[in-house]
Amino acid sequence: MNKRMRRAAFAFCATAMTVSLAACGSAKESGGNGDSGKTTTHKGDDITVGLLLPENQTARYEKFDKPIIEKQIKDLTNGKGKVEYLNAKQDATLQSQQIDTMITKKVDVLILDAVDYKAVAQGVKKAKDAGIPVVAYDRLAEGPISAYTSFDNVEVGKTQGEALLKALGGKAKSGKIVMMNGSVTDPNAAQFKKGAHEVLDGKVNIGKEYDTKEWKPENANANMEGAISALGKDKIVGVYSANDGMAGGIITALKGAGLKTLPPVTGQDAELAGVQRIVANEQYMSVFKSYPQEAETVAKMAVSIAKTGKVDSSLGASTVDSGTEKGIPSVIVPVVSLTKDNIKDTVIKQGYYTANEICTAKYKAACDKIGLK
Repeated sequence: MNKRMRRAAFAFCATAMTVSLAACGSAKESGGNGDSGKTTTHKGDDITVGLLLPENQTARYEKFDKPIIEKQIKDLTNGKGKVEYLNAKQDATLQSQQIDTMITKKVDVLILDAVDYKAVAQGVKKAKDAGIPVVAYDRLAEGPISAYTSFDNVEVGKTQGEALLKALGGKAKSGKIVMMNGSVTDPNAAQFKKGAHEVLDGKVNIGKEYDTKEWKPENANANMEGAISALGKDKIVGVYSANDGMAGGIITALKGAGLKTLPPVTGQDAELAGVQRIVANEQYMSVFKSYPQEAETVAKMAVSIAKTGKVDSSLGASTVDSGTEKGIPSVIVPVVSLTKDNIKDTVIKQGYYTANEICTAKYKAACDKIGLK
């Protein structure tokens, strides 16, 4: 883990929820939604956690989630626990095969961030039948999930919608906005969209709306080019983009259309390129989400379930329902609207990036203008 990752991981040590595992017994219990199942002898801290992440298009997974989860597993097991890691690279079929691989390796618990939340349901059931509880991470998968942690995804969409309305001011209905939602295979995308519509409907004129295949920036770019052609570049007053990667593709299309002044564009994930576009007034905002806190939380859930068969009560879990299960123990992590006014208090203060990393030669003048040094 590099220095920046250590800063990001440790920045939340004081604020992230803590869990005492001292009371955990030496028995492994498996059962959906925290219920006790068949009990077998367990080896204490010597556990193996399977980690399946969905893709590597978004910078967060390899940069934040994976190393923080690995470190936290080590810390929670006195250095004895290990992580078996695979990335599906946005391939739902490959991820199903990876679940089978984890079952074959007999991991003690599986952390799963699903490519396709419905397609993994059978794999989740196979894991449970093999005595391996599954913790849904970031995206609520279907099937007999034992626990879930993520952000309030409807609130993310509301945060984006509110920021876009603020940026538009009195121009909210003077033209059209374009909505660039995420992939239909991602349940979070539907929740982001729901939250955004709750804020925007009736207050803006939605000219075009897209569900963007695989969240890919190039697909968002093509969709935006289509929207510009259909609506006219001068008629577009704002763009709702569900994440930063797509915002980059959207902004490229807007620039390619010859727009000198870009309409406000939203985002999510606080990626470095997104933060730099915010500094340069190309992207209006992003949604800052504490990946260290989310990653630390899922590691605590996984270790607790591997040792006791249920989520430790000190995590303060509530419950959530999926399309197939009810009462899944869950922990929801809050989000923050990121603009050029609070870059210092979010991504810099919490160790994601340094000012030098943001303010490269290309962005130095823009950084100077907002006092970012």
